[in-house]
Amino acid sequence: MSPTSPVASGDPSATTYAPAADASTRTPTTPTRPTTPPTDSGPTAQELLDFARRTVADRELVDSLPLDPEGRTWIRLDGPGGSEAWLIGWPPSTGTGWHDHGGSRGAFATASGRLTEQSLAVQLPTEGWRTLELAEGVDRERQLPAGKGRAFGPHHVHQVLNLSTEEHAVSVHAYYPPLPLMRRYSRTGPVLRLEAVEQPEEWE
Repeated sequence: MSPTSPVASGDPSATTYAPAADASTRTPTTPTRPTTPPTDSGPTAQELLDFARRTVADRELVDSLPLDPEGRTWIRLDGPGGSEAWLIGWPPSTGTGWHDHGGSRGAFATASGRLTEQSLAVQLPTEGWRTLELAEGVDRERQLPAGKGRAFGPHHVHQVLNLSTEEHAVSVHAYYPPLPLMRRYSRTGPVLRLEAVEQPEEWE
């Protein structure tokens, strides 16, 4: 679980999930990498969650992440079985914006502070649309205080938020296969709009 990349600090106004530029400045592009995960025996979502929970209990590692009062910070970790993992610091009142994970399964757990996850309890088509109107009753919200986490499958769409106005949060996230891309969405009421498709080089 040792860090494999240096700490970085994000733009405080950005709503990106990992080290990536502001999605509002890019136009969606056709993915150049496969969007379907390989059919192999990599770690399951539950195994990724177990890893995230073990890692958030490593106080020495968690405390090694410098916290920036204005922007998110992160360290890339060695995930299990070839997975991609990150230790992320969240300043007060920051979040990811709506996004998916390009067909990868994943998990995350909170090490300190409290995170809120807002998600959609419906599988969205991944191609062939720019705007969707969501039906009533598809919204879900979870509170994830320190020590709590959740796993999700390859079609998960969500946003993660630190709603505290005073307290940092720190969390661990893991994905398998390593994210082939991420789709960014904006939302106005029930209307979800595809805004950008990010490639791995944009956040690594």
